[in-house]
Amino acid sequence: MDRNIRAVEDVLRLLDGLFAPEADRWTTEGASWWDSFYADRSKPVPFFVAKPDESLISYLDSGLITKGRALDLGCGPGRNALHLASLGFEVDAVDLSPMAIAWGEDRARESGAKVRFRCGDAFAMAGAELGGPYDLIYDSGCFHHLPPHRRISYLALLDQHLAPGGLFALTCFAAGAMGSELPDADFYRQSRLHGGLAYTPESLRWIFSDLTEVELRRMHDEPPESPRFGEPFLWTALFRRDT
Repeated sequence: MDRNIRAVEDVLRLLDGLFAPEADRWTTEGASWWDSFYADRSKPVPFFVAKPDESLISYLDSGLITKGRALDLGCGPGRNALHLASLGFEVDAVDLSPMAIAWGEDRARESGAKVRFRCGDAFAMAGAELGGPYDLIYDSGCFHHLPPHRRISYLALLDQHLAPGGLFALTCFAAGAMGSELPDADFYRQSRLHGGLAYTPESLRWIFSDLTEVELRRMHDEPPESPRFGEPFLWTALFRRDT
């Protein structure tokens, strides 16, 4: 019998394999699903619009976030990365989907913004590929697509790449509004993520308890004509790494 488990990463990869292929959207093997999702740029998907999150603008306007080095996780077509770059941030943006990265690069060329786009699994990238440490790690819609065991990888990435005093900003599905509220074990029993995991404020505070909470609220609802993106079925949170 093959004995393949020797390290934590071996266990995580084994757990990855428990999910049906159509649910495998967080690894490089799942990039084809996202490529098909991003293939039609004219689809009426709310976050396809080239608008930054209203929460990001709020943090910037209030001075909670100041110019520095930023990493955009699961950047999609780069709407938040491009906004940060336009303000003088040095931005790395990572996504699994080559189609999303190509779209983001097209937008960068059109706007003249400088963003270093990287296609691949951020968890598997070495430090040289990501750069850092980062003053800001920004995630708008990546975290809630991860299976529960990959929170370990996510926290390790924050620990490795977020600078002391740096800020971590998150936008994710809110329980009671969007996403699945199943107990963690049920996702493995059913081999599905049901479109994404929903979180409560308490669960987010527990998961990111090594960081200091700056703000946690529901995202504001922004009308179609607004220059900002905002949907009330999302949490928006800002945490600080003190040490």
